[in-house]
Amino acid sequence: MTTLVLASASPARLATLRGAGVEPLVIVSGVDESQLVGLPPAELALGLARLKCAAVVGRRDDLPPEALVLGCDSVLELDGRALGKPDDADDAIGRWHDMRGRTGVLHTGHSLVDTRTGTEVAQTASTVVHFADLSDEEVAAYVATGEPLGVAGAFTLDGLGGAFVRGIEGDPHNVVGVSLPLLRELTGRLGRPWTSLWSRGPDGR
Repeated sequence: MTTLVLASASPARLATLRGAGVEPLVIVSGVDESQLVGLPPAELALGLARLKCAAVVGRRDDLPPEALVLGCDSVLELDGRALGKPDDADDAIGRWHDMRGRTGVLHTGHSLVDTRTGTEVAQTASTVVHFADLSDEEVAAYVATGEPLGVAGAFTLDGLGGAFVRGIEGDPHNVVGVSLPLLRELTGRLGRPWTSLWSRGPDGR
């Protein structure tokens, strides 16, 4: 079995991987995301993912032998702007006033490194997100829960925010934070079958 190392503190990414039968080792990168500025949204997501992955790959003493290290980062593109996590509640409210009733694109960069060879494969997955037309009261109530403050784009698909997404075009897992179909492709490019990452079967064992 191949060990997947997740270079992310995201509980949603961890839950998505676990739901797909993969039990990753979590090592948070601690990367300063402010060091990348001025990039288009899709490039920014990929650049941050590569930084996170590289930071963890560099911590050799913490890694198991023959691991795959995965770095991910997500941003929402709206009007050509890259929106990560909101700064505070006021910022989240302002974003939702801009987003409601409109369509954005959620970009998640994926960087995967095989520690045996040092080979990296990287790609961004993009999913179109159609937002519901929320009332001011709904926006205020949602932001008051605190959920939008900790996630890119100030919304979730797998939490309270799911009711405020009218539909998507593309991979729903990507909106949560990691595209399982893309990750399967990336592991294949490194010669590691996706099924070699499975830690359990469909019966939970």
